[in-house]
Amino acid sequence: MLRCSALRRGLVWTAAVAAAALLGAASARSDTIVLKNGRRIVALSVTEDGDKIRYETAAGTLSLPNAIVDHVERGGMVDALAASQDAFALKPPPEPSTTDPKLASVKSELETRVVHDGDVDRNYVAELENLARSGSPLDNWNAAVAHHAAAQFELARNDLDLALADERQALVYAPEQPVFLMNVAYLHLRRSEYTQSLDYLERARRVAPQDPEVAKLTGWAYYGLNKLDQAVAEWKRALALRPDAEIEAALKKALRDKQEEEQYKENESSHFKLRYSGASEPGLAHDVLRTLEHHYDAIESELSYSPPDPIGVILYTQQAFADITQAPAWVGALNDGRIRVPVQGLNEVTPELSRVLRHELTHSFIQQKTRGHAPTWIQEGLAQWMEGKRSEGVAQALIRMQAVAPEKSVAHFEGEWMKMPDDAVAAAYAWALANVECIVANGGMGDLERLMDRLAAGEAPEAATKDVTRSDYAGLTGDTVEFLKRNYSH
Repeated sequence: MLRCSALRRGLVWTAAVAAAALLGAASARSDTIVLKNGRRIVALSVTEDGDKIRYETAAGTLSLPNAIVDHVERGGMVDALAASQDAFALKPPPEPSTTDPKLASVKSELETRVVHDGDVDRNYVAELENLARSGSPLDNWNAAVAHHAAAQFELARNDLDLALADERQALVYAPEQPVFLMNVAYLHLRRSEYTQSLDYLERARRVAPQDPEVAKLTGWAYYGLNKLDQAVAEWKRALALRPDAEIEAALKKALRDKQEEEQYKENESSHFKLRYSGASEPGLAHDVLRTLEHHYDAIESELSYSPPDPIGVILYTQQAFADITQAPAWVGALNDGRIRVPVQGLNEVTPELSRVLRHELTHSFIQQKTRGHAPTWIQEGLAQWMEGKRSEGVAQALIRMQAVAPEKSVAHFEGEWMKMPDDAVAAAYAWALANVECIVANGGMGDLERLMDRLAAGEAPEAATKDVTRSDYAGLTGDTVEFLKRNYSH
């Protein structure tokens, strides 16, 4: 997901606006899977395939056993941009083909027995593990497939921790199965753990050297580590093995970055890998790294989280920033996994540049801590709070808005920021900051940490908010208004 900071007519603009300008916002038909336990899964499309329900999501094609599905509701509406996450969404490796004789003999039956009634039957999985202690190849394979089926189910409901635990356990019983190795690697990628992902991909390559999915995922791991040469080489290898439109798009973007950065100078610190245009002052690059490290320590302490790998930072001229990001002229910085900042004309870190760096770095922390599940209001509210913004100047306007147009006071929680008019975007930013201020004032940073932990586990944003603050979105709005009156009405 693109995140950005920008200044226009005194307003900070949301990343969603930049994303809409870059990718275009559109609505498409959607289907909703209703499970027997009441849970609902919105998908771009749903098809029945024998005893499976297959559905398209931002994570690619996923599947569920038909036995746990109550019914499918056809023909809703879903925002195409939100459903696709971004232009180059990471997709999981495909499921192993049932033409594989080992898989074909047990896979379908095991999946049906492992996942039923809306959950994983852990007792049945434990039975299979007990049988595997005999050392029988078939019993080991059964236990491995059972854990793989459980992992796919947990992935479908966005519980990456449980999915990773099950997929790793599958490898205990089938350590050379490339699909299981690639799935562990994919889950590490989803968690922004790129170095760990590479460890499993190297193992997968040893047993499946010609599998294009290995090269595809390896490219994503190197791209996440800001190693463009290796990412480009892997994606070219993947395309040589099999055409892939997604990789063609990712390769095109990486080549554009690579060409621009070919002559860039490099520097690094404990937590950052910096590339900067030769037009930038070397002293500025050093100051940017020092400033980022200072902000890193502060944000790490506040959020009780440390990103697992170094974060990439690119310093551009204005023209290069516009050419590479293709962002509108009012965008001041972007974070699409790497922090991209135009610094033309600067020879030192100004207070404004320091705030921009802190804002964008906060997005990196939130994105990784929540496994990419933080809603925009948390991303932008907390990023503003971390850069030092407070609500004093807008408090009275927000209080009046809630009194005369309460529906506008909650629009930013679930609304599509990229489709909002200018004044609504400004209001969304102001409310998001005020909401975060209120949460911190009432429950401390610990409440925000717990909220992000629940989001990382796949809990829906409003449900996670209610679990932590004891207020749903309407209640949080009321709490926020009371906070504003108490602190800024004087």
